[in-house]
Amino acid sequence: MRDQEERPLKEAKRVEKRAAEEAERLAKEQVRKKAYLAREQAIEEAQKERGAKQSEKRANEEIDQLARDQARREAYLAKEKAIAEAQEARRLKAKKQPPE
Repeated sequence: MRDQEERPLKEAKRVEKRAAEEAERLAKEQVRKKAYLAREQAIEEAQKERGAKQSEKRANEEIDQLARDQARREAYLAKEKAIAEAQEARRLKAKKQPPE
């Protein structure tokens, strides 16, 4: 008879212990989830920052490359102009000299 009286008490304690463990597990899970989300957000922000820096660097490199290309074109055109002027000068000089 005593067993029958103790059984509901043991069952109630077990249910109460399970409820406390479940509450503790849920609290730990919530803490883990918050920490995970905070890490993910930090990673995302770092990626955005790196992306912005890379975009800025790429834009600066593009500007530099355009300037180098422009300088190269101008140097090429100046060289071509000098060659054309030298050829014209030689042509005029040859024209002025009497034939031998």
